[in-house]
Amino acid sequence: MDEQERRRREDRSAYLNELLRRTDEDWNEDMMHVLLDQRVSANINEDKDEKKTFGQKAADAVARFAGSWAFIFSFIAMMIVWMIINIILASQAFDAYPFILLNLVLSCIAAVQAPLIMMSQNRQEEKDRRRAENDFVVNLKSEIVIDDLHRKLDEVLENQRIILETMEAGQEVEEETEDEIVTEEKARTEKTAAD
Repeated sequence: MDEQERRRREDRSAYLNELLRRTDEDWNEDMMHVLLDQRVSANINEDKDEKKTFGQKAADAVARFAGSWAFIFSFIAMMIVWMIINIILASQAFDAYPFILLNLVLSCIAAVQAPLIMMSQNRQEEKDRRRAENDFVVNLKSEIVIDDLHRKLDEVLENQRIILETMEAGQEVEEETEDEIVTEEKARTEKTAAD
């Protein structure tokens, strides 16, 4: 990972930490828009800037082949052929029965193969670590956005409750006003009838 990418990740992390700190304080709608506009996810599988060295490519190829059924079957076949040839040749065998040379070859292969596989695993572990960091940042952003939406939904529900109460109060006032008007008209009608 180059210096610019590392700095960008640190800036992004600092920004998200600041947003988290402010979530308990006065939440600003502008901050939410800035957060929504900022892309925090990254495709870890696309290593555009990463150039693999020959050693890294070799380690990946060895690990890929050594972890396959083709390797296991070919290795077993090679050992069987080695033993059969040496048993058939008997006295002129280049590696007689205890197969000491075969044991040495197997040990050398294991000694070379193990570090190559470990190098490949280390590279994969670094990739997994970056993927986990990316997942954390994406989940954090999602959590902040969902919290904001929840807060806004609560505000909408509270506003609806206030509007409903206002409408009901207005309806009661309207009914009282109608009752007063009807009472006044009855009183006028009775007064007019009495005159």
